[in-house]
Parts: sequence; structure tokens; C-alpha cells
Amino acid sequence: MKRVVVGLSGGVDSSVAAYLLQQQGYEVIGLFMKNWHDDSVTISNECPWLEDSNDALLVAEKLGIPFQTVDLSEQYQEKIVDYMFSEYEKGRTPNPDVLCNREIKFEVFMKIAMSLGADYVATGHYCKKSEIEVDGKPVYQLLAGADNNKDQSYFLCQLSQEQLAKSLFPIGELTKPEVREIAAQMDLVTAEKKDSQGLCFIGKVRLPEFLQQKLQPKEGLIIQIDKNSPVYNLDIAQGLSIEDELVLEAKKIDYIPEMGKVVGKHQGAHYFTTGQRKGLNVGGTTDPLFIISTNVVTNTIYTGLSSQHPGLFKKALFVEKSEVHWIRKDLALANGETMDVMARIRYRQPLQKATLHPFENGMYVSFEEPQSAITEGQFVAWYLGDELVGSGVIS
Repeated sequence: MKRVVVGLSGGVDSSVAAYLLQQQGYEVIGLFMKNWHDDSVTISNECPWLEDSNDALLVAEKLGIPFQTVDLSEQYQEKIVDYMFSEYEKGRTPNPDVLCNREIKFEVFMKIAMSLGADYVATGHYCKKSEIEVDGKPVYQLLAGADNNKDQSYFLCQLSQEQLAKSLFPIGELTKPEVREIAAQMDLVTAEKKDSQGLCFIGKVRLPEFLQQKLQPKEGLIIQIDKNSPVYNLDIAQGLSIEDELVLEAKKIDYIPEMGKVVGKHQGAHYFTTGQRKGLNVGGTTDPLFIISTNVVTNTIYTGLSSQHPGLFKKALFVEKSEVHWIRKDLALANGETMDVMARIRYRQPLQKATLHPFENGMYVSFEEPQSAITEGQFVAWYLGDELVGSGVIS
């Protein structure tokens, strides 16, 4: 009998995942990961992880499976939290959920599971895995979940073949309503529980408040750039090489205050991210202001009116060579080759037509349609059909 360790989070998805594995004849063990215990940065008195671990315990008892809690907060602090702060300080916007999967759930947690003699680790992610043979060897595919609304393959875009080989995604074929229905039929305590919001480790805490406790506020200017500013007259000269053209299309515009007008003040550029419109508190504009760029060195925020402002859009992005990750290593491109893919630059974004262009120093992803708010530090993931084949950190 194969042994599976399920990461029970105290939510409905992982509860049903455990139940389905049990039905499929696996020996199931439930493990709750405690990732956070720094009371100095808790905003509210609510203690979500206590409530969650209790719910996870109740589910395990109901299913009659062994259960224990593992404290991974030290690894979490080092691999996720410290990394996040250093990224925010540099003016980049990291994705803690993607990192948490790569570094914690399918790395640290997986090692613990294997030490318990497990054959697999299972999670409540909405995605699927399948196996094909390439050159006589098994190759694992990461596929989009059946529920279009909830597909979470993007969050697993940094997994490796070794990690996928030992992973199971029992609810990948189901929709969220079907998952809730199974939980209700089984009378699981988590059946009606709301989906968790906020960061995957701070529970109820919202990101800006969390950041403000670690990154010191400092006042700076909010500059508004006119949509007809000459800085947007991007002339791509005739006869450029494809690489030079891509460099221009992916290039970040270097704004200076003289290009626009001062419309307000902010408390720290590192709290803000490209494409954001809330939290600026600048009144009296005809359309909402969107952040088109932040500069943490000069502590300046550049904004533009409306979601159609040219400062929000770019046709290409760049991923440094060391950050290019192929789940399907057998499909990796050589320099100068290209591949037409469907790509997304954030979770839940509808897939976009794009082309991959690898060069010596890294890879460009050029889009058919200009993309809004391409954000440094976030992940771009590329798909062939419903298979996620690779990803990279936007530089």
C-alpha cells in the first residue's frame, strides 16, 4: 500500500484531497505546516493558524488518519519572509505563494514526508499531473486544473521533475462546488469554510500593514506623467536585430520628476507596486491614477491617468538566464530558437499569445498584445495547450 502525506491546511480543498486519497486506497497521513509565529508583526488578535490547525485535526479525526503538526517557521522566515523584504526594499514585487510551493511545501515539507516513509506528497491544489515517456524515460507534466475559475497550476510553475514525480493533486479533476459538496456529504468541518485570503503565511494580515512594520516609512513625491509625454514615442529604427528590438520593447522607462507634475506625497515607494491604484490618496483627478513606475532609490512614485495609460503597457519582458526554469527540460530552447506559447504574468490572468526568444544572457517573452503592469519580481509562466512547461522571474 502506497503511503501519502497530505498537507492539511485546515481548508476545504486539502480536506477533500485527503478523503479522496483514502477512497483510492492509499495509506494517508495528515500534516499541518505551521509557518508563522512572530507575534511582533501580528495586526489582529485573531490567530488563524491555531484555528486552522484545529480544523485540520478535526478533519483527520473524522477520516481516522494519523495527524501531526510540523513547525517550519524558521525555514519560512529565512526562505520566504526575509526574501520578500529584501525584494520589496529593491522595489520589486515577489510572489510568496509561488515561492512557498517551491521552497517549503514541495521542498522542506516533502523531505519531512519522505522521512516518514511516504511515497508521495499531496496538496489541495487545483491542477493535474500526468506522465509521458520521452526517450524511454518517464517525464511528468503539470496541467491546468479542470475548474477554469480555480486553476492553480501557475502557483506550481517553479516545481521540478523530481518534485512532480512525488506529488499528487487529488482534486485537480474537480470544480470548487464539487469539492464543497463532497466535504458536506462527508460532514467535514471545513465544508463551508471561506477560502483563505492574504498571504499564505500571515493569514488575516494584509500585506501593506505587514510591510510597514519592517520597512520604515519615508515621505516622497507622487508624480503624474501625461499620456502624451514624448517619453512614449518609442521609435524602433529599421534594420535592428530581433534581439535589439526586444531589448527596446522590454526596457523599463527611466522616469525623472521633470517629466511630469507633482500631485501628492506618499509614505514610501517600497510599499507600492506597478499597476496599483488603491492607497495613493490623491483626489480630484478625472480618472483613477495608476502607478506606472516606482523608484526606491529616489523614493518617487510615477502615476498615469486611467487603466489605458501608455506607461502601463509593454510588449515584451526579460527573464535572466539563471531565472529561466523549465519543468519540461526536454523542451528547453537553444539560443536563437523560438517557441509560440500561451503565457500569463500573474495568477488568474487569461492566457496571452506570446513567443519565447532565448539569447545568451536570458530569455525574452514577447506578447502579441501589449501587457498591462508587467511587474518585476513576479513570475511569467508559459503553457503549451493546458500544460505549464516553464516559468521565470520577470527582471
